[in-house]
This record gives sequence, C-alpha cells and structure tokens, in this order.
Amino acid sequence: MASSTSCPAPHSRPRKPLGKMADWFRQAMSKKPSKRPESPGSPPSDVPQPSSQDRRPSLGHGSARPPSPPPAHVGTSSGGTSSGSGRWSKDYDVCVCHSEEDLVVAQELVSYLEDSSASLRCFLQLRDATPGGAIVSELCQALSSSHCRVLLITPGFLRDPWCRYQMLQALSEAPGAEGRTIPLMSGLTRAAYPAELRFMYFVDGRGPDGGFRQVKQAVLRYLQTFS
Repeated sequence: MASSTSCPAPHSRPRKPLGKMADWFRQAMSKKPSKRPESPGSPPSDVPQPSSQDRRPSLGHGSARPPSPPPAHVGTSSGGTSSGSGRWSKDYDVCVCHSEEDLVVAQELVSYLEDSSASLRCFLQLRDATPGGAIVSELCQALSSSHCRVLLITPGFLRDPWCRYQMLQALSEAPGAEGRTIPLMSGLTRAAYPAELRFMYFVDGRGPDGGFRQVKQAVLRYLQTFS
C-alpha cells in the first residue's frame, strides 16, 4: 500500500513575529516627506499670503502718489505788522484826562491831535464813554485801552476826585513807562504841581499854543517805539 504524503497545515507556514511587524509599521508612519528646497526670496509655505485686494500698489511711474499734507500756516514776514501788535493793539493813542471845568480846553486839544497829519486816535470821556456805564469801569477801561495818557492839570483837576483817581490809576498801571503819562499843567504855579508827579517833566501850557504841540510830539515819540 502506497504511503500517502500529507500537506502541511496552513497554520504551520512561517510568519513574522507580530512584534517586528508593529515596529516596521511604526517606523513607516513616522517618516515625513522631504521638503522641496525654497528659493531665498520666496516666503515660507506655511505663512498665509495676502490676497490681491490686501496688497498695496507699488509707487511706480504709472501709479499716483498719495497727496502730500498742506503746508503749515506761515505768519507775516518780519517787515509786516499784525493787527494785534504795535500801535493797533490798543483802541486809542491818547486818553485825555480832564475835569468838567476844563471840557472846552480838552476838546480843543483833542481836535488838534486828531486833525494833525498823524491822525491820532483820542479818547474823550464825555464823547466816547459808554452811556450807562459805571464811572470807575469807564475810567479804567479808557486808561488801559490807550497808549498814552494826557493829564490836563488845572485847579479844577486837583479839586476833582475822579481826576486824581485817574492820575493815580495811570501811575499804578505803568509807573516805569517813560512817555506814556504826559502832564499838561495850565493855570497853576510850579509849587502847586502834584507831588505824585514830581519825578516827571510836565508840559507848560502857558505857551501860544497851550502846549498842544509838545503834547503831540511826546505822543508821536512814544508811538515810534512800535515801528
């Protein structure tokens, strides 16, 4: 009887150990694809690139440049004079301080100064004061808004308390400003000259023109300091 050959069972075929297959699969999964070489000027591939709408156009020959900001305000030249400085910084050139008894003389002095070639701007209380205004406020405003103050010193001036108030106010505002306060003495002796003004020269009103010309020259001399 012929002997029969038996085939090996399927489970008897040699197989790789499970441990080695797991190691091979783990190594295969851990390998990363090699990166392509990047050019020096190209950005990294993982950085998002802006779209065409987000990119600013380059300033080439065909593109318009952004408008430049307007130039800063340039003031007047050194030769010009602004409206808020110099002689025009105040409303008046001269404030004439006088008593009611000397109104006629004060009006003559104002007419002489205003009608001259210099066209001086004068403040005359009874003509230029605001109706209904307080006396003290009007007197102080007249002094502060005038470059020069002419004190028409007469016997009536010394008797009037408001005139003396104006005199003291003028001295307190500008005690060291030479040429701003101009005493014009008339009808008084030198001994009657107020003691508060002893450090100032006065204009003698006994001349043919009442001292008006000297007063005008003194005012013009002070106004020249602004030119």
